[in-house]
Amino acid sequence: MDSKKYTRFFIAALIIAGSLTALTRLLVPKYMGQVTEGAFIGEYYEDKSSHDLLILGDCEAYENISPVALWKEYGITSWIRGSAQQLIPQSYYLLEDTLRYETPKAVLLSISAMQQIEQVSETYNRMTLDGMQWSDAKLMAIKNTMMPEEHFIEYVFPLLRFHSRWSDLSEDDLKYYFHGEPTTHNGYYLRADVRPAGEFPEERRVRNPEFEAKGYEYLDKIRELCDKNGIKLMFFKAPSLYPVWHEEWNMQIEDYAGTYGIPYINALKDIEKTGIDFDTDTYDGGLHMNVYGAEKVSSYLGPMLLEAGLQDHRNEPELAVLWKEKENRYEADKAAQTKEFAEKGYLAKYAGEYTH
Repeated sequence: MDSKKYTRFFIAALIIAGSLTALTRLLVPKYMGQVTEGAFIGEYYEDKSSHDLLILGDCEAYENISPVALWKEYGITSWIRGSAQQLIPQSYYLLEDTLRYETPKAVLLSISAMQQIEQVSETYNRMTLDGMQWSDAKLMAIKNTMMPEEHFIEYVFPLLRFHSRWSDLSEDDLKYYFHGEPTTHNGYYLRADVRPAGEFPEERRVRNPEFEAKGYEYLDKIRELCDKNGIKLMFFKAPSLYPVWHEEWNMQIEDYAGTYGIPYINALKDIEKTGIDFDTDTYDGGLHMNVYGAEKVSSYLGPMLLEAGLQDHRNEPELAVLWKEKENRYEADKAAQTKEFAEKGYLAKYAGEYTH
């Protein structure tokens, strides 16, 4: 091939690659509208500061703990790498991924996902896996947690999966084509609306209360990876009233934690200590905390985190400036949501059933 043909071929290849990249960016969901959970995992890479505490898990992690509240009251630096329906294996690979950038002093793992070790929806997988940057950790996370009907190639080339989204395109796809706005506060999903706890569906009977072997396999992997890197591992159960956290499940976590000397913080059993009021501190009827409840949970967690060896950094000038900026955005978001909620009337917003 002569140089002119080679040049034309190279230019054509660049045009095709650029067009496919642009088309992929347009068609892949932006998660900037009502469903923002798909943006959570990717936001971690935008923050260049270090974090003493890494919080991993499903919605019981990212909707019940406020990193800004942990900073304001205790000077603890933290980030929540949480995502909807995050599986224990996915928590492990997110820990692996995080260690490419930093080594936290402690990991707080939400253990509610032990009750379900296999994914039930591609959407939930996408909300966790698509946001991860490419690495061995992401590759293994996809291979080991995707459902049988999913295809690895569609994670490598998302256009193959989302090519038919033309009819679903919205203004957000153009508005956030190049860059999305932050949807969390260090991984925390802030909600300031209030929906008091009410009646729940009838409790589902657990046929086999024993956690699956795969769950323990990845719990072992998380524990061993933390040990290898000198990280203090801690377990966390959120104060969620539903779905029911069965005592059989709780006992298994207590036994595992006791065997390996892992602190297990069960906020559900410590409701009185947290000070939570389910008439005012939940936004979805008792399933998750609103910002007022999350701040109470954070206040409850702080002393135990400091006891585990985390430090108060509030007297460090550079961190104080950085976190003041985070605090300002957090308080502005809380105030804006509170105002919107008040204008719409009590219980007017998000009155639908829980869908996660």
